[in-house]
Amino acid sequence: MTRPVRVRFAPSPTGPLHIGGVRTALYNYLFARRHGGKMILRIEDTDSQRFVPGAEAYIIESLKWCGIEIDEGVEQGGPHAPYRQSERREIYLKYALQLVENGWAYYAFDTADELNTLRKEYESRGETFAYNAAVREQLATSLVLPADEVRARIDRGDQWVIRFKMPANEIVKMHDLIRGDVEVNTSTLDDKVLYKSADALPTYHLANIVDDHLMEISHVIRGEEWLPSLPLHYLLYRAFGWEDTQPEFAHLPLLLKPTGGGKLSKRDGDKMGFPVFPLFWKSPTGETAHGYREDGYFPEAFINMLALLGWNPGTEQEIFSMQELIDNFSLERVSKSGARFQPDKAKWFNAQYMHHKSDAELAALYQPILRAHGIEVSDERAGRAAGIMKERATFITDLWDLTSFFFIAPTEYEEKQLRKYWKGENPAHLREVREVLASIDDFSLENTERIVHGWIEEKGYPMGQIMNTLRLALVGAGKGPGMYDVTSFIGKEETLRRIDTLLEKVKPVE
Repeated sequence: MTRPVRVRFAPSPTGPLHIGGVRTALYNYLFARRHGGKMILRIEDTDSQRFVPGAEAYIIESLKWCGIEIDEGVEQGGPHAPYRQSERREIYLKYALQLVENGWAYYAFDTADELNTLRKEYESRGETFAYNAAVREQLATSLVLPADEVRARIDRGDQWVIRFKMPANEIVKMHDLIRGDVEVNTSTLDDKVLYKSADALPTYHLANIVDDHLMEISHVIRGEEWLPSLPLHYLLYRAFGWEDTQPEFAHLPLLLKPTGGGKLSKRDGDKMGFPVFPLFWKSPTGETAHGYREDGYFPEAFINMLALLGWNPGTEQEIFSMQELIDNFSLERVSKSGARFQPDKAKWFNAQYMHHKSDAELAALYQPILRAHGIEVSDERAGRAAGIMKERATFITDLWDLTSFFFIAPTEYEEKQLRKYWKGENPAHLREVREVLASIDDFSLENTERIVHGWIEEKGYPMGQIMNTLRLALVGAGKGPGMYDVTSFIGKEETLRRIDTLLEKVKPVE
């Protein structure tokens, strides 16, 4: 019987969710949906020193904005609740003590000052201190202290930790779904802390193994920064006797700086002017960082862009709906090497989604911007204006500059255009165009274009001169769509009024 697919995204609430974390969540989600499985959100808040208020809510809101649906989690609940590790703290000590009893872990009573002194001694000899098989029986641990002294220290409240007893000089053979077979000698590994009496909380290594087992996780898909921890995690599954239900592992490549050198950071975004977080973030201390949502990106464009940073569909296709990503996603096509982030490519994706939106979709997004500028129009007109200019826009916020002339007549005129077109015979020709337009009853785009173009050809006037002078009157600048898009949108009365304003208010250039 095939094991049901159950994956988890398990962020720590230590600050805003980096887009690398969003990509990890996305790949877990795509894999789960591709295989008819479940997506679990578990909040790993055992690091009380780094906990940041508001970070958990930020993570949840970010995933919702991205369209990453959670099946079990801190909001949804589920058969393995609670899904917040701080609410599961009583679970972990039992498992840590089980490891001690079975000889896979031990108590260590070293203080931070004692360990710092040891590190300095080693450094003075040009060596690096590691808490491992070579030193653990020379220190204050339950491996060497009499059992009654160990119990006495615990009973009187001495601080202690439980460390994993790493086997000496053993080859750990592992398999990664992206990177293949991996081997590590345990002599290169130290005895990691699994549990700390100081805050009665486990470390990441113990908590995530225990929770993945209890929550029946089938696949652990996480960032490559966790690859060095894989030998310990394999050994923990062995130590608990859970090898038969151990999940399969896949370690994702890093998101790299636009320059390609090193992991993408907030500093890179600040320096180059792009976000590295999905949403705007304000820390409890007042530090802020802008986000893709507030910068005008569509969530579907953001997700499409992220999906292709490290995963190759094997085709030339670049635009994918979420369902298409689900249908095509496989871990086999995830790259081993880091993926370089490209800010301009992110904008390109957003522009593609902008260009494919319907007028009705654009209207809903554009109306708040219009109202902010004091414009009250129907959804039909808002959508129509946006639809005419969407091919020139990258973000919804671009639309006001591109379409404001549809709603507000020009009161000033671009100096360059005035010098070029508001001279010679052009003002007289514009008066003639006005009379032609005034005579048209059917002011539709097609009919107006047919009549005016016919008149220009009949007169033998230069088409470009006439149309650019008309553009100056209607738009006030050398930008905008075709002139008949403008005339049909603003209507006959407004078209004539704008022509009259230019003719009456602005003296031709000598």
